[in-house]
Amino acid sequence: MKLVGRQARAASKLVAATTRGTKDAALEAIATQLEERIPELRAANAIDLEAGKAKGLDAALLDRLELTDNGVLAMAKGCRQVAGLSDPVGEVTDMSYMPSGIQVGKMRVPLGVIGIVYESRPNVTVDAAILCLKSGNATILRGGSEAINSNQAIAKCISAGLVEAGLPADVVQVIQTTDRAAVGELISMPEYVDVIVPRGGKGLIERISADATVPVIKHLDGICHVYLDKDADSKKAFDIAINAKTHRYGVCNAMETLLIHVDRAEELLPPLCKQYQAIGVELRGCERTQRVVAMKAATQEDWQTEYLAPVLSIRVVDNVEQAMAHIDQYSSGHTESIVTQSYSTSRLFIQQVDSSSVMVNASTRFADGFEFGLGAEIGISTDKLHARGPVGLEGLTSQKYVVFGDGHIRT
Repeated sequence: MKLVGRQARAASKLVAATTRGTKDAALEAIATQLEERIPELRAANAIDLEAGKAKGLDAALLDRLELTDNGVLAMAKGCRQVAGLSDPVGEVTDMSYMPSGIQVGKMRVPLGVIGIVYESRPNVTVDAAILCLKSGNATILRGGSEAINSNQAIAKCISAGLVEAGLPADVVQVIQTTDRAAVGELISMPEYVDVIVPRGGKGLIERISADATVPVIKHLDGICHVYLDKDADSKKAFDIAINAKTHRYGVCNAMETLLIHVDRAEELLPPLCKQYQAIGVELRGCERTQRVVAMKAATQEDWQTEYLAPVLSIRVVDNVEQAMAHIDQYSSGHTESIVTQSYSTSRLFIQQVDSSSVMVNASTRFADGFEFGLGAEIGISTDKLHARGPVGLEGLTSQKYVVFGDGHIRT
């Protein structure tokens, strides 16, 4: 791991000074490699899937692990989309003249070496690699043991694309060992690694957050809320509440708790619950919810749980203030949404709800780097320093002050 770190540090100096044209050429070459090696990637993935089934991995994990033809083509498309994004590196902003005559501004620069630890999803290997490359960073990737063959096959595509564009393969290194000790080394090498990004389950992220001696960009839970206000449009409320929960279950931006204004409960809850139950969603409600629709009682634990499953907790509230108080107490700070036709209520909600993404009349499922126009994302950050929300190219850079003078001296 020390050798990997040294190689990454050396590569980071080179890629930080690489032109956009070269980086984009590498991204195009990686996309082509992925497309041309679909049979090879599928074969490697089949080995991982068989091993996963033998280990008893659940359906949700196997779904995340699987690489289909369309999945590989989507990764290639992502490479080209990132190539089409503006290069943030070297951008100078906020230039202004000081009374002394010097000109002061800020220049966007890469973070350096980014270590990424993740589970299950092989597509993360490509997403992370291309975002780090475009933002001028070297990266060290350590995927889960369940995807080792898939990740190594993808790594070959990435290395070939980098070399074809004239960049060293060390710009992106995928750790080949499944030994968990490698993670411990990676997160404790501040001399070589500038930031760690964990992507995976709560246990993984808690472990890395507790043990890392390198700064971490992270989120622990995705306890997301949708609040149906008294001034909500009925159709919008129905569509958003269904989509936010049932579009996909095992994702961090899925709704886990539905809040509904007491004045709309009798109207909106019966059709919503009928649809949820038809789809197979287990419902757990507060006492007032249970008076409208029969369901299992929600406990204190339910309000604090990220289900990542077809389970939904529902609470009837008196007003937007009570909804915001519930969110303040139980939210993980990921994503919240309000459905309302009231401009003043929506303004109050987005001003006072302190989450990394706050939405008006939109499903929480939009809290995603691609949907936000970032091309792709390296993860979601619920931290308040440096990066917050979906972390794309700009989140993988920092800024330094630049000063222009013409022989100026301080007096």
